Amino acid sequence: MNTYCISCCSTVDLTPERMRARELRYVCFKFMLDGVEYPDDMGVTMPSEELFHRMENGAETKTSQVSAMEYVEHFESMLKEGKDILHVTLSSGLSGTYNSACVAKEELAQKYPGRKIYIVDSLGASSGYGLLVDTLADMRDAGKTVDELYEWAVENRLRMHHWFFSTDLTYYIRGGRISKTAGFIGTVLNICPLLNMDRGGHLAPREKIRGKRQVIKKIVAKMALYAEKKADYNGKCFLSHSLCIEDAKAVAAMVEEQFPCLQGKVEIFPIGTTIGSHTGPGTVALFFWGDKRED
Repeated sequence: MNTYCISCCSTVDLTPERMRARELRYVCFKFMLDGVEYPDDMGVTMPSEELFHRMENGAETKTSQVSAMEYVEHFESMLKEGKDILHVTLSSGLSGTYNSACVAKEELAQKYPGRKIYIVDSLGASSGYGLLVDTLADMRDAGKTVDELYEWAVENRLRMHHWFFSTDLTYYIRGGRISKTAGFIGTVLNICPLLNMDRGGHLAPREKIRGKRQVIKKIVAKMALYAEKKADYNGKCFLSHSLCIEDAKAVAAMVEEQFPCLQGKVEIFPIGTTIGSHTGPGTVALFFWGDKRED
């Protein structure tokens, strides 16, 4: 029986079934759609497909992070079971949720002085953040202690690579990541921006690729360049997508062809409602273990 719980935010963009199977606890972000608030509960209340269809029809979205009080309630449910906690948060480069979790930890440390509460900033997002948490579950199941998991997560989180592209610039323009002029030109020229997550956990534009076929080749080329053991990569590989499953399958097929030593098949998940509120439909993201992110 485990003496500790691994916990995270719903923005790991896995599935409720996967979370239950891996015995992972999670706390939900919230999002607003046309002024109505919903929990980001991995598609239980609202499937991400519905969100993306409504966004395509002009719906307005807004997201809110987990508050310190919500973290207190979430953590205390585990502490009352006599469990220690390792909680991994969404990147502090995208959200203030890491700070909220730390505030909750300090408050509960006084009430539960005999329990350990570790907070790790994942410096990641979506199913890359999910792959980090899933790997920690593997280590827990192999008998590692909560202290060992915390130290490993802090040391290795920057080895989790996030590469993604979008075939629809609408939401990058709306969110201010791309100017209207650049967005118009990019749309006319069929530009698909290729981005990744930098060492500070921020989104970083890297290349402008013309055409979907070319950007799919390029994202797999990035894995060949940065993956642990290169073409002999034998770790897990996750993909997430926002209403573009065929594009995700095309990336997965190319990855499986070029990396024959993969641990299982590439696993594909839908981008959740919090992350998807910012990306909109048309995004594919690729996640794998590799060299430490340096910029």
